[in-house]
Amino acid sequence: MLSSAASSAGLSRTYLMRATDAMASATATYAIPLLVLVTTGSTTVTGLAFLLEWVPRLGAFAFSGSLVDRWGAGLVFRMSNLVRATVVALVGGLLFALPSAGAVTTGVVLVFGAVSGLLAEVSFVAVETLGAETSRRMGGQAHRVQAVQTGIDQGAVLVGPLLGGVLLLMSPAVLLAVVALLAMIAAVSASGDVNGMERSAVSSSLRTGWATFRRTPALVWLIGGLAASNLATGLLQAAAPITVVRHFHASTAAVGAVWSAAAVASLVAVWVSRRAIDRFGIWWVGVVSAAAATSACLATALAPSFAVYTVTMAVVMAGEGVMVVVLRTLRARLIPAQAYGSTLAVTMILVLLPIPLAGALVAAVPASGLPHLLLGCAAVQGLALAACFAGLRRRQDACEPPRPTAPAHREETSSPVGVL
Repeated sequence: MLSSAASSAGLSRTYLMRATDAMASATATYAIPLLVLVTTGSTTVTGLAFLLEWVPRLGAFAFSGSLVDRWGAGLVFRMSNLVRATVVALVGGLLFALPSAGAVTTGVVLVFGAVSGLLAEVSFVAVETLGAETSRRMGGQAHRVQAVQTGIDQGAVLVGPLLGGVLLLMSPAVLLAVVALLAMIAAVSASGDVNGMERSAVSSSLRTGWATFRRTPALVWLIGGLAASNLATGLLQAAAPITVVRHFHASTAAVGAVWSAAAVASLVAVWVSRRAIDRFGIWWVGVVSAAAATSACLATALAPSFAVYTVTMAVVMAGEGVMVVVLRTLRARLIPAQAYGSTLAVTMILVLLPIPLAGALVAAVPASGLPHLLLGCAAVQGLALAACFAGLRRRQDACEPPRPTAPAHREETSSPVGVL
């Protein structure tokens, strides 16, 4: 019973860390461009702020994994959130002292966006490593942990923009105060005995992660499937405003309605995925969700009306949500614990690269050609996911959860399910 209570407390703490960190990151990510627009009134500078926020995010993967492997995920998570809270407080003080508009104020906000984006990805790599460690301890129940973590991430993406917009209406100071508070709660929640906080002496770098990735064939297939899925999602996101406004002649507010419906469908699907995997197994759920996402992507390209388009987009995101639970569960099993941070960083780079590629494809294709582009992408996604699951099935032994070795461990892995 003591071990059960300790395990439940550890899970609750991990979820609290992830929730507060995700909310701080999502709120800042979507509010910073709005803050730039409010302080400058320039759409050009607002676009520049978005770019300056995301470039450091990608660059953060070059060293964040090494930091996690060398110093421990818990310590890196705590320090990155402490630094983030400090930076937010400093920026809040500067904006309070500076004029509401001007070159210096704009420069401060742009620098803040870049630093905020970098720290967000460092803390994400750390908390993802902690989640993977928790998944390994859960054994055959690992998908339940990944389902909760995926739900937390998607819930933050849904609530973060709304929260950021509401807080910014109050004042930039209120917005920054709430982001700083969320970061401080995340840092404080990591101050106890959190798994992964021990310092490791293993040599770690992107080269280490790349070498680990290359010698793990099942991981190569898995990341290929995730990358193909991200390409399809990126194309749908980039093309949505054009499709809704130009093709269906709806308002810009309708674009937000489409994504809100899709987010709700995804959250429901993630919640259902836990019970579906318990009953039917991770492989069947993965294959069905991949087929549903691919078929819905094809249907989206051919949607004859806005209502059908909204429904198919919701089905796409629901399928993607379940597939993320499946593939993240398998990824946590496949990446060795010793070099988890550096290998995770490599996989994140490979998974994120299709997103800017999707934007470039949408920019290069005229609006009338977007349905054909989506059809082609859906076909590529279907082939890639079929190859992904076939490749993983051929290496099923590597994807199996670790077997419990003692009855005490069996108690720990079964009891926390009720708190998920």
